[in-house]
Amino acid sequence: MANSPHGGVLKDLYIRDEPIQAQLQTEAETLPYVTLTERQLCDLELILNGGFSPLEGFLTEAEYTSVVETLRLPDGTLWAIPIYLDIARAELDKLNVSAGSRLTLRDPRDDRPLAILTVSDLYQPDRAIEAAKVYGANDQAHPAVHYLFHNTRDTFVGGKLQAVNAPQHYDYVAIRRTPSEVRALFKKLNWTRVVAFQTRNPMHRAHRELTVRAARMRHANVLIQPVVGLTKPGDIDHFTRVRVYQAIMPKYPNGMAQLSLLPLAMRMGGPREAVWHAIIRKNFGATHFIVGRDHAGPGKNSQGQDFYGPYEAQDLVLKYKDELDIEVVPFQMLTYLPDTDEYMPINEVPEGTKTLNISGTELRRRLKTGAPIPEWFSYPEVVRILREANPPRDKQGFTVFLTGLHASGKEAIARALQVALNQEGGRSVSLLLGETIRQELSSELGFTKRERDINVARIGFVASELTRAGAGCIAAPIAPYDEARQLVRQQVSKAGGFYLVHVATPLEFCIKNDQTGVYQRAIDGEIKGFTGINDVYEAPENADLVADVSKTSISQIVHEIILLLERDGYIGDR
Repeated sequence: MANSPHGGVLKDLYIRDEPIQAQLQTEAETLPYVTLTERQLCDLELILNGGFSPLEGFLTEAEYTSVVETLRLPDGTLWAIPIYLDIARAELDKLNVSAGSRLTLRDPRDDRPLAILTVSDLYQPDRAIEAAKVYGANDQAHPAVHYLFHNTRDTFVGGKLQAVNAPQHYDYVAIRRTPSEVRALFKKLNWTRVVAFQTRNPMHRAHRELTVRAARMRHANVLIQPVVGLTKPGDIDHFTRVRVYQAIMPKYPNGMAQLSLLPLAMRMGGPREAVWHAIIRKNFGATHFIVGRDHAGPGKNSQGQDFYGPYEAQDLVLKYKDELDIEVVPFQMLTYLPDTDEYMPINEVPEGTKTLNISGTELRRRLKTGAPIPEWFSYPEVVRILREANPPRDKQGFTVFLTGLHASGKEAIARALQVALNQEGGRSVSLLLGETIRQELSSELGFTKRERDINVARIGFVASELTRAGAGCIAAPIAPYDEARQLVRQQVSKAGGFYLVHVATPLEFCIKNDQTGVYQRAIDGEIKGFTGINDVYEAPENADLVADVSKTSISQIVHEIILLLERDGYIGDR
């Protein structure tokens, strides 16, 4: 028999509101609406399907304050993470929203109405208190605290929800199950004791061993329930991870385990998040929940220390075990013993026994460089999937971004570099010259700072897409402002390599080298806002290479860029 829901009743609003669904659908089209963010979409889905039982809406101010301060709803029910709907006050005023208003919540992907919110109250949170109480510190090195201060809007809106439509998913539909569907599956399979396992990372042999050990210890079956909503920035994408989970499922004994995806937006809240995860798994019917080392930990704080202790999450969940009514299965990190070819909790390893382990950092290094990943660590099927998603450097894309004054020689360097890379072979190489982009993508833009930033942002977008596709991209705009260049670096670096080359040719040489006469026209006052004459050029402080064509030949500069690419493995045969 599945575990009872948190609070005693599964708040499945889809089932509750199904008799009036047509009426709600019609009303939703007539109401003012807001479009949800990605995190709000994840939260809404789990409120509507009962995953967040006993919640039936977004927290009111009284509920929010109670959860932040006491880990409880006002009625005393344990609840660890505040779930709120943040909307800009300007947008609320425009929509004339106040207590008692009804508001349609729309899907940001396809604009479908998903729910109707009856507004109870509007309130402004104290972000510093939430950061300190919920996440342990007002430190923006914590991803949830950074999100709180930089992404949440200024006003929180509390109120009850009515379900209109479920969010439409097109990926892995067969294994996206609501709590009601998971409970029905347990009943069909005659599962009465179920250990739930949460993960946001790919699974390897140690994870399979951990979950099997838990099942063996508790005489239970296993629910693998990975998060496919928002996780920690920089995590492997969920498409890759789900392919890994699907590859690892046949490694379990037949009938032992099931895979079901969870559209959760994680906060990386450590101890509080572990309590929250236990509540969610209870709502899905699990009777046991694995809490491992540093559960939902975000990593290092701004002082370089771990935000939470390695077993702080286990301690907090165990503190509330009677109220949670789901048995916690605490686990230490598993390590591999090569002499006996087995995995063992690190605290059970006899002193002096040889052990092996591969950290996440080391695994990423091996994936990037193509170094071997041993079978004792992971399954060949899993490694193959990870290598497809993380090709070695010589198969990855990169962008070389040349910035400098007009007539500094950056265009000549760019063309010569393209020739050199085409000669090298192995990938297509695209050239994004400043004038070409101005003509083809930004012909409507002028030369104000805002318009220049927009132009550079467009170059960054194109460069990032080319880089993501595994191509080489050479961009050569003036790009006079440092902030715009930094945004391009951030965007492209998510897709592959990025190299900023400052072509620091002196202004006097640029003027002398100018064949178009525009410098003279700017000096004469015919052109306003011309970079280097009557508009600023902010020299980069973090360039990967600084070049000056008045002192160094084009071929030498190209060679130095080639050496940078070879150093990092993007070209050359290692």
